[in-house]
Amino acid sequence: MLIVKKFGGSSVANKERIFNVARRCIEDYKKGNDVIVVLSAMGDTTDELIEKAHDINPNAPKREMDMLLTTGEQISVALMAMAMNALGVPAVSLNAFQVSMHTTATYTNAKFKRIDSERIKTELENKKIVIVTGFQGINKFDDYTTLGRGGSDTTAVALAAALHADVCEIFTDVEGVYTADPRIVPNAKKLSEITYDEMLELATLGAKVLHNRSVEMAKKYDVQLVVRSSLTEAEGTVVKEVAKVESMLVSGVAADKNTARIAVMGLKDEPGIAFKIFNLLAKSNINVDIILQSIGRDGTKDISFTVAEDNLKDAIGILNDNKEKITAQKIESDDTVAKVSIVGAGMMTHSGVAAKMFEALYNVGVNIKMISTSEIRTTVLIAREDADKAMKAVHDAFIQD
Repeated sequence: MLIVKKFGGSSVANKERIFNVARRCIEDYKKGNDVIVVLSAMGDTTDELIEKAHDINPNAPKREMDMLLTTGEQISVALMAMAMNALGVPAVSLNAFQVSMHTTATYTNAKFKRIDSERIKTELENKKIVIVTGFQGINKFDDYTTLGRGGSDTTAVALAAALHADVCEIFTDVEGVYTADPRIVPNAKKLSEITYDEMLELATLGAKVLHNRSVEMAKKYDVQLVVRSSLTEAEGTVVKEVAKVESMLVSGVAADKNTARIAVMGLKDEPGIAFKIFNLLAKSNINVDIILQSIGRDGTKDISFTVAEDNLKDAIGILNDNKEKITAQKIESDDTVAKVSIVGAGMMTHSGVAAKMFEALYNVGVNIKMISTSEIRTTVLIAREDADKAMKAVHDAFIQD
């Protein structure tokens, strides 16, 4: 078997945990399996590097940020290879250049284009455990790029797809995928399995257990994902095309506090205005989520939408620079909001799900600012200070002990 294992930063935060991961990987290796290990930077290394960069230059060029941040994973993989060698098992660490993991040119949020697998195959044939840097690639300029926070998950799935691995295991500090973040909702239940579509929605909507692009890629290339704990031997959650979720209407509740609302007001009520606004943002790789258009007065309209808070400054700058082109009279923003969402394949065939969610929020005094729905999810925009309270209330309404 070929097994790809990905371990997050908390799993390799110190010497003890590095050796713990090394032993777990060696167990599979000694059973005769080929093993590829993908690692994130140790502990809070990435946050510390970002802090150092901002101390030097609060508006550091994105290219230089990627040059800096990719060092974190390089430290992890080298130390892991040393640990495995110390335990008597041959291992080799490789960074994005050495593997040749080709991405788009976009700094800080690149996407994989292709992976050259020859080097990895050669190392596996030489009976070594191959340890690869997560979160990073190289672009057409031979510069380092990063894949966005959580991107090591996507590295692992991309390698699993390119090398036709039998399974891709994502190890984290929780024991699988839960119906909500167990750190916020203590009675959250662990799921034995979940569909790609449900997991993709949860990951996109704030569940931090998996990077959303990793789930998208796993679905596209039919990579079987298993989310497991790096600290215990507990069975994890399998992410697959069809899941038997014990007749659950809602599979999970997620909250996303990294969000902001933008209101573009006094727009001309004529064809093409919405296109101009969202095309400008798309050209700068700014994703938009909830969109609400309201009819104003005297031939005008208002459009409100949400973006990641990280993109708020850039989005406002772009819109202000093009204020006349988009015919906006006023542009406002609010960075004190959060999204709370329910996700579940069972929602497609049941009426009254949204009403039940709104009732749960009403019962705890949470006001709704915007609403967005799809076949398997309902999302509301609320005040950020209410996010945890709202998450617990909605979880209790749908998921019983």
